[in-house]
Amino acid sequence: MNLDKYYTLGKKKLFPICRSITGNGIKKTLSIIKREFPKLKIIKIKSGTKVFDWKVPPEWNIFDAYVTDKNNKKLIDFKKNNLHLVGYSTPMHKTITKDELFKHLYTLPNNSKAIPYATSYYQKNWGFCVNYDDYNFIKKKYKKNDKFNIFINSQLKNNGSLVYGELILKGLSKQEILISTYICHPSMANNELSGPIVSMSLINNFSKVKSLKKTLRFVFIPETIGSISFLNKNLKQLKEKIIGGYNLTCIGDNKNHSCILTKYENTLADKALLEAYRTLKIKYKKYSFLERGSDERQYNSPGVDLPIASIFRSKYGKYKEYHTSLDNFDLVTKEGLKGGYKVAKKAIDILLNKTVPKNLVICEPQMGKKNLYPGLSITRKNYSYKHLMNFLQYCDGKNDLQSISKIIKLSLKQVLKIFKLLKKNKLVTD
Repeated sequence: MNLDKYYTLGKKKLFPICRSITGNGIKKTLSIIKREFPKLKIIKIKSGTKVFDWKVPPEWNIFDAYVTDKNNKKLIDFKKNNLHLVGYSTPMHKTITKDELFKHLYTLPNNSKAIPYATSYYQKNWGFCVNYDDYNFIKKKYKKNDKFNIFINSQLKNNGSLVYGELILKGLSKQEILISTYICHPSMANNELSGPIVSMSLINNFSKVKSLKKTLRFVFIPETIGSISFLNKNLKQLKEKIIGGYNLTCIGDNKNHSCILTKYENTLADKALLEAYRTLKIKYKKYSFLERGSDERQYNSPGVDLPIASIFRSKYGKYKEYHTSLDNFDLVTKEGLKGGYKVAKKAIDILLNKTVPKNLVICEPQMGKKNLYPGLSITRKNYSYKHLMNFLQYCDGKNDLQSISKIIKLSLKQVLKIFKLLKKNKLVTD
């Protein structure tokens, strides 16, 4: 799986990059991943493009940002930690009062050593983030009438673009499994880089399989607007081909195992993930879909309805380092990543090996012309017409043979024979 290699790549090369939902940071990240996997395609969506109810924002790039006092002493420096700047901050070069500065300072009183992560993607704004100790230092040291210099060398390009990466490992079947992860946060390890590290390890593993039973589609996207753009571009074919898949995020710490299933908890992806936990004898916590907060939101939205669950170690928002500078590679470990990788790989393996029949005929087929209407052709094979038709009713691409067997109350052996018969007659495929 080469996870050690991708761990080092993430820690040394990807972690220092200041990423956002658009811009040079995400482009640089994708170029590094593409060096590892040359077949990765990088797709561009122009700023201003309407994607469902959203619009792709201007491309944001940041070059430098800091706050200095009247003696030109730097109090906050983006180059020391890229979380110091509120994401998508507008260009700024002016002198302000202490009161105005503090209207644009963000901190975490309950986590005094942590720099918080903040963004303002869709409303023009600017700001800086500091740990609570530094916040108090500035508050106490400087007087009300002191002045501060604000410098933000950023760029908002209306003629820019949003980019994402896509890599497809073709299988024997057109049926697909989607693995999605995001690359839009700055220097954070669990919330940002654990998903891409595990995804790269999975690509490395499954690219060596000679005859994949199904096609695997991996996407590296900006969260929310990236998945919405990806769906806007590909929804029709995704709905036709996807039998299941997983959103990977916060999958690298060594504390817990957890997940969010699809909104009705009844898809093949749900069943495969739960089977993976059981097989690996892993204790896990299942969060309600009502506690969603990552791209499982988009994939399960009404009208999209793709069977995509999310796999975590500690769920986003449920660990103290979340969205702060403390989410680093002290928190994310090789052992933690390997644990997340094993769960994701096992769930994918289970999905790959499921036979998922799908009707090739819209509405009820005319069975007589196939010699499958009640008569000698059926009685010789010991099948009843009712069993064939019951089987076909559940060949909607959402049920594997085991599920159909339970629903129509036939043995798996009987169901397999029916499947082979109907496939031979070109009524179903897998």
